[in-house]
Amino acid sequence: MGSLKVTLCAGAAVTAALAPIAALAPAAYAVDGSGVSVSPSTPAPGSDVELRVADCTEKTALAVSAALASDVRLTLAAKDGVLVGAGTVRSTMEAGAYAVQVKCGDHARKGTLTVVEQRRPAAPASPVAPVDAGGGGTARLAAADARDEARPEPPGTAHTVTGLVLAGIAAVAVALRSVRSRSRGTD
Repeated sequence: MGSLKVTLCAGAAVTAALAPIAALAPAAYAVDGSGVSVSPSTPAPGSDVELRVADCTEKTALAVSAALASDVRLTLAAKDGVLVGAGTVRSTMEAGAYAVQVKCGDHARKGTLTVVEQRRPAAPASPVAPVDAGGGGTARLAAADARDEARPEPPGTAHTVTGLVLAGIAAVAVALRSVRSRSRGTD
């Protein structure tokens, strides 16, 4: 019974959190009174748009506009008679208002697609230099590479000799210990 209560409470919390978003969703569409809506209402050249036509008796329709890269096929999205389709604004379009026509049965629906000037981001979309983001001991080396600094020297002869001496001492210690173990076992 405890997990059922948790599930119901989680469902209520999600519903409460999404209710304001659902209430705002229709405001994102530009509707011109004839039943054709465009989202976003003012796209830039090259942007993707969604077209919607309400109260259509057909199950499919075709949206045509000079602003669109190709004709957009609208299909029935819900039981309420709303046809929905996605298209792309031509990347070469200049700012301005362009007609959108959708033939829905015997009636033609008209709408307007308002293209706005392409907005350029003020800052680059991705980093142009490495970011110091940790990385343990490698961060220092990566930063040195980024600044074209020389890397530290690899281990030299002294390090190699020291390593061999320590390995030899360890081998002798293991050999002595095994000899002692054998001598205790035979007594």
